[in-house]
Amino acid sequence: MRAVVQRVKSSKVEIDGKVVGAIGRGLNVLIGISKNDSVEDIKFLKDKILNLRIFEDEDNKMNKSLLEVDGELLLVSQFTLYGDCRKGRRPNFMEALAGEEAENLYNEFVAQCKDIIPGVQTGVFGADMCVSIENDGPVTLMLDSKKVF
Repeated sequence: MRAVVQRVKSSKVEIDGKVVGAIGRGLNVLIGISKNDSVEDIKFLKDKILNLRIFEDEDNKMNKSLLEVDGELLLVSQFTLYGDCRKGRRPNFMEALAGEEAENLYNEFVAQCKDIIPGVQTGVFGADMCVSIENDGPVTLMLDSKKVF
């Protein structure tokens, strides 16, 4: 499971011009799910994201987590995080998990986050979405539950 985590001042997801999810200060997280992912990957990534110390403390040091600053969380499914661009010019998405299995894992990820942060917002799985991100810092991190980077 992969994630692109962005610390944001605000972020929102629109579908056909209608806002389906929006947050203020917090994290926008793009989530990609691979064929090899399981509930263990969800737990690892959820714990890592919610506890990353990427918010400033009183001394302007990145020492606080999303939980410590009472930040908001916007989760957006993003299968293209498993696009392999090493050969040719067209990405290969063979490692991305598709369909109902991917949606079930994504929904489980969302549910586990909501157990900790009740106001979690989301996009719509599989939809064509417009994501607006007001990156704060900018702070952008890439995570992988298999620790390949």
